Amino acid sequence: MSPEISNQSLWFLIIFVVIPLSVSYFYQLGLSRNVIVASLRGTVQLFAIGYILTYLFDLNAYIGIPLMVTVMLVVASFHARKKGKELPYVLPVIFGGLVLVEVSVLAMWLLFGMVEFIPSEVIPMSGMVIGNSMVAMGLALERMKSEFSENRGRLLAALSLGAEPKQASTLIVQRTLNAALIPNVDRIKTIGLVQLPGMMTGLILGGVEPIMAIKYQLVISLSIFSSVSLSAMFVTLIMYRHFFTENKQLLESEEAMLAYASNQEK
Repeated sequence: MSPEISNQSLWFLIIFVVIPLSVSYFYQLGLSRNVIVASLRGTVQLFAIGYILTYLFDLNAYIGIPLMVTVMLVVASFHARKKGKELPYVLPVIFGGLVLVEVSVLAMWLLFGMVEFIPSEVIPMSGMVIGNSMVAMGLALERMKSEFSENRGRLLAALSLGAEPKQASTLIVQRTLNAALIPNVDRIKTIGLVQLPGMMTGLILGGVEPIMAIKYQLVISLSIFSSVSLSAMFVTLIMYRHFFTENKQLLESEEAMLAYASNQEK
């Protein structure tokens, strides 16, 4: 069992904040305020969620789990939406994709007895799945916007030659999915060699046998790998269509996309 970290010891974590602050100041990056705000916000959020989880873990599983998972899904959806707010229906698409992924992964866990339906197991593991899926969707949306902007000329040429939007966008969809999946592929390749993953480390520090910790880590790592793939594919295959009008014309700018999105959602 690892020793308990005292509140006094936590104050020394300020040292780890001073380092990025110094880099920002020395190279005039203009990130000092963001570093301070992010550090304070992260600390407050973690302590707050710690108290909330303590309360939720004492609730009936059929109340605590849906409540917390719903909150995570909503927050993740609004955060990922920032990467594609110019696109119509992006929020419901992201939310629907996250719900689909979470329900599918949770069903697999329960069906094969990988976890018990109790808050202390489902909530932390669901948080990791939803969080990574959120990041994958955000990356996919951001990369897709970049690809459409950089390849506008090629897309217009393909459309003028009679190509359907789906045909013209094939390469962009491939590049978008590739960019969204590469970080997780690399992480799986080096798992246990370059780093000991967070869940495994936490379980070992908590006194769990290493082999049991590895089993849990495999469950969550491969679940995240699958959920990230599904999330990126879901949002890409649905949202690329909204770079085109109903008349199969390419939208020319972000302003045009915003206007079109506003009209579509009315």
